[in-house]
Amino acid sequence: MKVAKEWRLGSMGDTKILPGSRHRSPLKRPIWIILMVSFVSLFLVCAYIYPPNSDVACYVFSSRGCKVLTDWLPPPKRELTDEEIISRVVVRDILDTPPVESKNPKIAFMFLTPGSFPFEKLWDMFFRGNEGRFSVYIHASKEKPVHVSPYFLNREIHSSPVTWGAFSMVDAERRLLAYALKDPDNQHFVLLSDSCIPLHNFDYVYNYLMHANMSFIDCFVDPGPHGNGRYSTRMLLEVEEKDFRKGAQWFTMRRQHALLVMADSLYYSRFRDYCRPFADGKNCIADEHYLPTFFNLVDPGGIANWSVTRVDWSERKWHPKSYRAQDVTEIAFSLNLWNGHMKLEVVFNGNFGQYSFSC
Repeated sequence: MKVAKEWRLGSMGDTKILPGSRHRSPLKRPIWIILMVSFVSLFLVCAYIYPPNSDVACYVFSSRGCKVLTDWLPPPKRELTDEEIISRVVVRDILDTPPVESKNPKIAFMFLTPGSFPFEKLWDMFFRGNEGRFSVYIHASKEKPVHVSPYFLNREIHSSPVTWGAFSMVDAERRLLAYALKDPDNQHFVLLSDSCIPLHNFDYVYNYLMHANMSFIDCFVDPGPHGNGRYSTRMLLEVEEKDFRKGAQWFTMRRQHALLVMADSLYYSRFRDYCRPFADGKNCIADEHYLPTFFNLVDPGGIANWSVTRVDWSERKWHPKSYRAQDVTEIAFSLNLWNGHMKLEVVFNGNFGQYSFSC
């Protein structure tokens, strides 16, 4: 039988003694570490704002000199020039303005040619039956073309001489865009030459371009001598080498982007003055660099970085490969002409799936 224990006040034997509170020694803060981190942080901030200019000051921190600091420090932000501020405001307003809806949207086909068209009959078949859905503009740099198709009659614009590789090529492209923009129904703009042909029928090309929410402008980095090797430091500060791009001349672009090209004077002037054949010992071809670099700077997300015009550079010459008789299948060509359809991807020996034109 259990007997209840009697609890007595003051009886130490029956009282549970709780452990007393522990007295922790004061925390020993590593003051010297805090001071050292603060000093190093302050020093790095000062070195970033006021970079050392003398070799002696640089070698205090590294035997490699000042370059070791610039390798990992973020580049200092510079103040924009007045021209850059104006350019950015114009670009922003054009891109932010909703495009004007056209009741009859058209594609502007812009041709750069020295004279007559060797494939004009082919283009006549391509355009036939699609009146009101396209416009034609011709920049004839040497002589007035003799036309066999009614779609090309009286479509020449005011033209100036064009020299291959010179900046006059860019001026000719802008002149074509200016004339084509006068028609508010032109919503997409295609640059072609007299040697270009369509690879699909008109409906395919029209639907493909009109439903694409981007411009097809070739744009890539070429670190070699025919790419970034053409860059001139005279383009600084507005164009840095890291932003320099290359691409094929042939483009298709939306109306907003065509307006951007017309509104640009900043980057246009830099390429006009410093991207020329044999300037500063470099063979800079402006029509291969101006538009790719321009759109890489102002709207890189708005372009596809590739062109819908196929050009074969496999021969690694100054001009692309020319198609000869042996490259054409005569039976397929005859059948396509007979049926009135322009599905020329089966005419040439090659894969043209992603392209709409070939030059």
